[in-house]
Amino acid sequence: MPTTTPNLGDTMRRTATALLAAALLASLTACGASEDGKATTTPKAKPTISKETRYLKAAHEITFNGEPSDDELTAFPPQWCDGLNTGQLLGEGNLYPIGDDWGTVKQDAYTLVATGTKAYCPENFDAVRDELRDAGAY
Repeated sequence: MPTTTPNLGDTMRRTATALLAAALLASLTACGASEDGKATTTPKAKPTISKETRYLKAAHEITFNGEPSDDELTAFPPQWCDGLNTGQLLGEGNLYPIGDDWGTVKQDAYTLVATGTKAYCPENFDAVRDELRDAGAY
């Protein structure tokens, strides 16, 4: 059996393929490095937590006399915000959070109001906080 010598064209193709593979590998490893040689990372965005979720998280930590639904609880913050936006303070508008078959102690109600205001209409939070502090409740 005669032995064959590699064809010059085959050798050049292999060399070109090897050089191309090396260049590709170098470019892939460079993608994660900055000019100073240190690895770069893209900052991850913090997940946005909805106002409803923040409010309900606080509401679920409160002990109620009865079991208000999330729908009942989330009905209050827009009412509080509407009242506060028209200059009405909490003691003036029958805005105490209570349902037909549930309620809570005033301290927990104040926490609920403060949390709801901060989540739904933060521009009114200072007024609510001041009113609650003046009443000795916050």
